[in-house]
Amino acid sequence: MEKQALPLNAIQTEPQMWFNRFHAAVYTSALFALFYHRLLSLLRSPTFLSFTSFLAIALADMVLSLLWLLCQACRWTPVRRHAFPENLRARFADADLPPLDVFICTADPYKEPPMNVANTALSVMALDYQADKISVYVSDDGGSKLTLFAFMEAARFAKQWIPFCKENKIKGRNPQAYFAGDGNGDGPTTVPKGWRELKATYEEMKERVEIAVERGDVPDDLDEEESKAFRKWTAGFTKHDHPTVIQVLLAAEKDADSMGNAMPKLVYVSRQKSRAAHHNFKAGALNVLLRVSSVMSNAPILLNLDCDMYSNDPMVVHRALCFFLDPPLSTNLAFLQFPQVFPGINKHDTYGNEYKRLFHINPLGFDGSLGPNFLGTGTFFQRRAFAGKPLKPPHPELVRGQSSFMNGGVREPTCSEATMEAAHAVAASNYEQGSEWGSTIGYRYGSLVEDYYTGYLMQCEGWRSAFYSPPEPAFLANFPICLLDMLNQCRRWCVGLLEVPFSRWRSPLTYGTRKASIITGMCYAHYAFWPLWSIPLIIYALLPQFALLIGLPLFPKASDPWIYLYTYLFLGSYGQDMIDYIMEGGTFARWWNDQRIWLIRGVSCFLFGLFDYLLQRMGISIPGFHLTNKDVDDQVVKRYKQGLFEFGVDSPMFFTISATAVISLVALVVGGVRVVMQGDVEEMMAQLFISGFAVVNSWPVYEAMVVRRDGGRMPTKITVLAALSGCAFYMVSEFARRNWT
Repeated sequence: MEKQALPLNAIQTEPQMWFNRFHAAVYTSALFALFYHRLLSLLRSPTFLSFTSFLAIALADMVLSLLWLLCQACRWTPVRRHAFPENLRARFADADLPPLDVFICTADPYKEPPMNVANTALSVMALDYQADKISVYVSDDGGSKLTLFAFMEAARFAKQWIPFCKENKIKGRNPQAYFAGDGNGDGPTTVPKGWRELKATYEEMKERVEIAVERGDVPDDLDEEESKAFRKWTAGFTKHDHPTVIQVLLAAEKDADSMGNAMPKLVYVSRQKSRAAHHNFKAGALNVLLRVSSVMSNAPILLNLDCDMYSNDPMVVHRALCFFLDPPLSTNLAFLQFPQVFPGINKHDTYGNEYKRLFHINPLGFDGSLGPNFLGTGTFFQRRAFAGKPLKPPHPELVRGQSSFMNGGVREPTCSEATMEAAHAVAASNYEQGSEWGSTIGYRYGSLVEDYYTGYLMQCEGWRSAFYSPPEPAFLANFPICLLDMLNQCRRWCVGLLEVPFSRWRSPLTYGTRKASIITGMCYAHYAFWPLWSIPLIIYALLPQFALLIGLPLFPKASDPWIYLYTYLFLGSYGQDMIDYIMEGGTFARWWNDQRIWLIRGVSCFLFGLFDYLLQRMGISIPGFHLTNKDVDDQVVKRYKQGLFEFGVDSPMFFTISATAVISLVALVVGGVRVVMQGDVEEMMAQLFISGFAVVNSWPVYEAMVVRRDGGRMPTKITVLAALSGCAFYMVSEFARRNWT
């Protein structure tokens, strides 16, 4: 009885909650004053040019105010959760804990190296959990024999790796990170028995896989059973048109590790593809894994991982079960979200890859309402949450004969003919036609950001989620270290996010606030309108500079009491953001780079994502799913570690970044000299500050355009076009100054 009373988790409100609410009230009052002053400026405009300029700057302020207001929902009730896995082990025997299905998706062996994907799978197969209760399903949406070959090699290696990790209590169980001694203290400094031999085995396996990837084909020296697995790769087999391939590489009933213990299940899945059927990108691949796993293992708990995000905590399943096995919380708990942590980020996080607000700060505020959004990886789910609303009977395709939450139901042997036949059937390209898949069950279709959309609709259906950030990272991940990769990734997110608020009946501000809660709807709307940051940021990147060059003041002069309002609005917003960042473990230098990259995104990927969405709505372009490149050149890595921006290639987004940087520099130099000579410094102080602030933030761009000579410098074509844009901007402003003012 005493053991049953032990708490499995706890929750506490963050101390800054009341400060956040007080600041929101004061800041909102200041915004009303701002718009009153903007209205006065519009009414007093002496010319058409000044009227349109004040109207444009008022539009920018309105969008900024809307997005700031939505962000306050993420600060309204921040909470922090704690888990007590030692109490879980006291209350439940290991044999009584529920089975776990793990989903890992990959799609291109050249952008997502198969060895990286295999390392991710090996890290979760070696968790401190009953091995025969773990099933790992790998979706290869590229249908590559190279990926299957890598997992055949990994399956053999796992028979030595898993007992080695458990016997020596290794913390980080990604073999690549472990043997390199990356960040977890378990590397070469503490060498257990058999370490050298196991490392040699790993390096041999890695070499075989990398040679196969380099030559584009599997080796010729495969045995009969292995060769049989590749017979489906015929001459007509392509990435976009091929039959289903399901290969059970390991199974508890037939495989044992080097110590004689049962092995986890490892299943390779490449769903059938046909050009005649829409495959629904990653969401479609995940739904196939849902169905295949329901046939083969039917575990009540699922773990969703990106192919480059590996386990860093052998006890992570026990920590997750502290929430799923807690009756007051688990009744309607759809998923538990862990933060994304990136161990290889350089000292000052040049590209803001940590996404501190997205992955660490905002989820605390989400959790004070109905819980965080699904971040796409590092997420534990109840299988039941994909099978319909919490109070309705679950869909039978997802919860097949499940006798209890703890055992997952009775299944046929994994490799039996009946099981394999059923698994192939549910992976067919036409299986979902005329069904509820993607609409009311499974991962949801309708947005390129299937994670955001799926979590949002689950909460609108009555489910909730929870966010747990343990003292030590539970999962570690890779990240794009090329600026263009980062911007393209964000651009794709922008298109997917805009698909949600402008979809029929699904807007977070209407459907979300009505079906979930007002705070939850505002939180999701804050993300959904991410690309709209481009509107005010583009206006502030061009209009104050233009007005400075023509001598038109858009803000109060330095001696006007109204200037204190504008100063407070700037410092209040920036200051609170900096405080949030530092309180969550960040540094000032990283925060500064984070705000710089936010400005850069505003004039590049946010802007292009917005245009992509508008073109898509007009039927001019078709949405696509572009993978982030996870395989980079050594020189790129070297420059990243030095904190240098990586340009190096032609891109329209690099042009907008460079052009706005040059325009700010021209405005500051030419306009600054002019106002000093004319004695208008006091009147134009705010615009001088805005141009100067943009110039300071643009230093890496100027450096790449003029100073650097390495492979990451700005392409000459972009530099010339940006310079011409600056000249054109100046000539237009001169024409306006002489004819319209």
